[in-house]
Amino acid sequence: MTVWIVVAAASVGMVYEIGHFLLADPEMALMHPDQVALKGNHNVTPASVLEIFAADRGRSVLRIPLDERRRQIEALPWIEHATVRRALPNRIEVEVTERTPVAFVREASDMALVDAHGVILDRPLEGDFHFPVVTGISADMALEDREKRLQLFSGFAQQIESERAGALDQVSEVDLADDHDVRATMTGLGTDLPASQADAPVLVHFGDSDFAGKYQTLVDDIGQWRVKAGPVESVDLRFSREAVVNQDRTAVVEQRPLKQTVARRVKRSN
Repeated sequence: MTVWIVVAAASVGMVYEIGHFLLADPEMALMHPDQVALKGNHNVTPASVLEIFAADRGRSVLRIPLDERRRQIEALPWIEHATVRRALPNRIEVEVTERTPVAFVREASDMALVDAHGVILDRPLEGDFHFPVVTGISADMALEDREKRLQLFSGFAQQIESERAGALDQVSEVDLADDHDVRATMTGLGTDLPASQADAPVLVHFGDSDFAGKYQTLVDDIGQWRVKAGPVESVDLRFSREAVVNQDRTAVVEQRPLKQTVARRVKRSN
């Protein structure tokens, strides 16, 4: 029995010494910023991540609360997901996945970016982005409402691009104020026209579905609409069998079953 007591006491002492070494020894301490290795960042500055570990300076890496630091990193606007792990004896490894912007959004007098989940992102000092500007959302709007509208925009962008590569380049602005109607301002519709006319902006109501089909109808038929209605300023494609051209002035309603225009009615004021 005495032998077992001695062995147990020795084991406790050894555990204490090991624990003391791991938790208090300077060799296990996070002393310098270069002991935090960051991967996956492109628009997030290393300084913004390293600042989160400032409170851990001089602390054993085993004492650093990894879950809490991960949550703090994921609270940075550009970070969608983060992984934080220890690399003994004295390093921390951080790997991040950044958010992917899909459009510009106006914030006061500046232009910010926004991702498909409606998260508004500061525009980096460096980086070359080519997106339409979205309106009808703001930082004051609930995130779930912004996300609903940006998901609608993302579906619109993907569908028209799948119909014709580069189609999104024709879109300068998209109004998302109505979450059942994507209202896109487009240019470059009609290659048979002089550049000054083809570049004239056209406001197109796409509704909330079948964006690819409606876009194809637009590019196929806008030449005919110009012949019948003159300069086209707006087109409403929300109706399954009709295209309403220039609704804000003399409206031309085109019947278009299966994308084929067969008749028209012109509303005239008496």
